[in-house]
Amino acid sequence: MTGPVSARSIASIARQLREGATTSVAVTRRALDGIDQTDTRLNAFALVDREGAMRAAEQADRVLDSGEGAGPLTGVPVAIKDIIHMTGLPTRCGSPAYPDTPRDHDAAVVGRLREAGAVMVGKTTTHELACGVSSPPAANPWDTARLPGGSSGGSGAAVAAGVVPMALGSDTGGSIRIPASVCGIAGLKPTFGRVSRAGVETLAWSLDHIGPLAATVEDCAATLQILAGHDPADPPTEPTPPPDYSAELGRGVDGLRLGIMATPPFSPMQEDVERAFRDAVEHLEGLGADVVPVDIPELVFTLDTEFSIVGPEAAAYHRRLLRESPELISPDIRELFTIGTILPSTHYLRGLGARRVIREALRRAFDRDRLDAAITPTLPATAALADQEMIDYGEMEEGVITSYVRTTAPFNLSGQPALTVPCGFDRDGLPIGLQIAGRPFDEVTVLRIGAAYEATTTWSDHRPPVRVDG
Repeated sequence: MTGPVSARSIASIARQLREGATTSVAVTRRALDGIDQTDTRLNAFALVDREGAMRAAEQADRVLDSGEGAGPLTGVPVAIKDIIHMTGLPTRCGSPAYPDTPRDHDAAVVGRLREAGAVMVGKTTTHELACGVSSPPAANPWDTARLPGGSSGGSGAAVAAGVVPMALGSDTGGSIRIPASVCGIAGLKPTFGRVSRAGVETLAWSLDHIGPLAATVEDCAATLQILAGHDPADPPTEPTPPPDYSAELGRGVDGLRLGIMATPPFSPMQEDVERAFRDAVEHLEGLGADVVPVDIPELVFTLDTEFSIVGPEAAAYHRRLLRESPELISPDIRELFTIGTILPSTHYLRGLGARRVIREALRRAFDRDRLDAAITPTLPATAALADQEMIDYGEMEEGVITSYVRTTAPFNLSGQPALTVPCGFDRDGLPIGLQIAGRPFDEVTVLRIGAAYEATTTWSDHRPPVRVDG
């Protein structure tokens, strides 16, 4: 193994299943018991499919016993964000506007997980319509008075608490990396077009990504191996076959050139976040990486650009709901969608133009400084309290949403792959994340760097107070 592998990781569970040290029925029952044990405090799950999960586990054990036809995830329990369709289950999207009608098909990513043998135990809590960073009523397992992030907050809480080793999330402006960071786990937003979004409810079609939140970087690599690939139902998906994402996990970072981004929009940061970030950069340098400071002035327009695209695209996708049942949409989200409908098309077109400027600025920086990856704080702050509206940076205050999104959204706009891994804790014991962003379709290098950092630190070994026993 190339990193710290805990009993809650895909790698560990899959090995025990293959060796006959446990059964899928036992592992799945433990996950379901873990939901019972933790979810009264975490509300990480919107729906639990006990019968379906146990049937799948029993089938997985038959496959494992036969010694033939097992996939990389056969018998391993996972969870799915509740904007992703699963046959026989409703997709509620955290919204009263979505009915309890079961879906008649799987999303492409669910189908690939099934083919790999995964056991789906349920659907995780999402922020309403995948549009936010708090995911109520989900709570953070490190401090249940705090946000688990969003919009994939239920997925982050479920993995951090050890209920499942991996849960799928979506990421339009940071919604995989934000909950992964504040919940103290790994989370990967692949390159735009690397993973199919067919069968997933849309927020903004030109910014949405699907990816894993997982216990370890190795688990992110293993999951991406299953999810990646072209899908005719999602035309932007890359037609060339994906590489082996685990091939370089053990190579370390010696000789890699890393661009350190700590100027706006990545600053200001909370004092403890800045300390942890600087320590992480020094650690990577100590492992042999060549680190260079990088400043990209165009990134100060990240938030304006992100929201000028999200608003119109989300409003267009939800136009019928907005027209016929606006009262079913929360006021803040309804306001964003409404603005998206009334702004002139030139505003959206300017946003698309600004995105091109940002994407090209990042490409030039990577080329100019011969970067293998960029290193940033995942977030400038740790988990906010559930009722907190502003974050204090000393020299300024900033809203929670804008504070979180400003450091993650640059890589949604550029479409580049970005990984977060734990890199420390603040004085209140809350996790801090390190973000690693790479060149388009170079997840191999991003995962290599994350695995090297994870393997030589102990941050990923820490467990939250609210967790599954054993």
